[in-house]
Amino acid sequence: MQMERAMERPASSGGNASARQGMAKTVVADQISQAVQSTSNLLHLMQQSSPSQAKLMKLPKNLLAKASTIKNTGQVLDQMPKLISSLDAHMDSGLQSVPHLRTAVQLLANMESCQLNSLSQAQFSQHESEPSSQPPEAG
Repeated sequence: MQMERAMERPASSGGNASARQGMAKTVVADQISQAVQSTSNLLHLMQQSSPSQAKLMKLPKNLLAKASTIKNTGQVLDQMPKLISSLDAHMDSGLQSVPHLRTAVQLLANMESCQLNSLSQAQFSQHESEPSSQPPEAG
């Protein structure tokens, strides 16, 4: 039985790691929300009882409104590793196709060179076969 569990662990360790990471992110997001709520409550208490209300007025009026921004930032940060991984895969794919692009460019250059050679040979042979446009000199 222990052998079966030991064999199951490597296969499920990736899932466990992502689950733990998701749990950690949720805990951090909850802690941030609680900190924002506590700070907001503290500000309200200070505004009601503090003589230095002018300083408090310079602080954000509604800190709770910032909680959704913090949550959205967390979601964006959560998506960043996937985005970076996707961009990395795209770059790898692009780099793998560079030799093929070089081959295609070389083939196009060869085709262009052959066409230019055949055009110049055709013009040269046409120029030689044409009678000269100058009248023969009388001697």
